[in-house]
Amino acid sequence: MSPVYLTVKELAQRLNIKDTTLYAWAAQGKIPSVKFHGVLRFPLEDIEQWVASFRREHPAPRPRTRARRSPTDLETVIARAKGQAYTPPHGETRPASSSNGKEDEDGAR
Repeated sequence: MSPVYLTVKELAQRLNIKDTTLYAWAAQGKIPSVKFHGVLRFPLEDIEQWVASFRREHPAPRPRTRARRSPTDLETVIARAKGQAYTPPHGETRPASSSNGKEDEDGAR
């Protein structure tokens, strides 16, 4: 029995991906492919094995559960927030003076 080769369009439809993705994967050696006089083709048997390898290697992920944090007292949370918000240069509460020469008039320095 002679091997069956898929075209880029045929394989793109089967895998539900763009043609350009297949060209990129083939150039990077990520997917089994051959070139016949510059025409890219994909051996069906090799592609089926390639797809099957992902099924075995990557089982369906289990849903993540969030780890519960231990309760912290409010004072610690507030102190941490102040420490993050009031660090130089963020601690300045006065508006910055403009460069229009009025620094002395409005008292900003």
